[in-house]
Amino acid sequence: MFAKINHVAIVSQQYALLANYYQAIFGMKTSANFKRAVRAITVGDGYVGLNINPRKAGRTASLDHFGVEVEDVPTVLDRIKKHPMADYVERPSTRPFAGITANDPDGNVFDLSQRKMENRAGIYVENDGNQHERCISHVALRTLRPDEMARFYCDVLQLEERNAAPGDPNHYLTDGVVTLVIMPWRIRNYIGSNILTPGLDHFGFTVESTHKVREELDAAIDVNPLMQGIPLGRGKEGGARLELAKKQAPYADFFVSDPDFTLVAVRGRG
Repeated sequence: MFAKINHVAIVSQQYALLANYYQAIFGMKTSANFKRAVRAITVGDGYVGLNINPRKAGRTASLDHFGVEVEDVPTVLDRIKKHPMADYVERPSTRPFAGITANDPDGNVFDLSQRKMENRAGIYVENDGNQHERCISHVALRTLRPDEMARFYCDVLQLEERNAAPGDPNHYLTDGVVTLVIMPWRIRNYIGSNILTPGLDHFGFTVESTHKVREELDAAIDVNPLMQGIPLGRGKEGGARLELAKKQAPYADFFVSDPDFTLVAVRGRG
């Protein structure tokens, strides 16, 4: 494939704790290179890097953006220029995973890197393309114009669209390994719950056994209560939000929320 979804980024007030959480629960590995630990901690699943960045003043703690490694960045930039409202800027040289940050026509941000870029380091060199038993399988984006955004990512990144099940309004765009899920956003979806704005919604893991993940999560919390995620589905509004997540992500077997509120979908392999 021309493009590879190579990272997902979270902004967190507890970035060191989250790195331990994703290692303990989902088997991700940190890099042997800790030179950037003061800036961020990155863990990987063999294919995708998860950047966990410390929150700074004026920035929300949230699932923040995703990144793509492409065969040729100039080709992608030429394609972006053909789409009104899409644009890009160069990143500081301290980023070992991206040289360019771009936005789609609805303002969603994604990083761009090119294979064999000089500033690639850490997990982005050590990931060998062989996914771990528990691996990131998708990242989901909610948008007002899902059809247009699907066409944008297919055109600009050459992602391949897979057919959705009958009645499923999502678009599923894949690099052959990881899927970008584009979900329609409507304010009426949030009747009865807190309203989320358009943007990244969640990311997800495929695992060898959902039962085993639940057991290991419970055991981790018994040993270390800081591993306790944010409870899902509590109260009337929480229940409405969880039901919406289940409806919008029919591929998920269950959801968890990490210790800093990021929503994670989990599904069993096969």
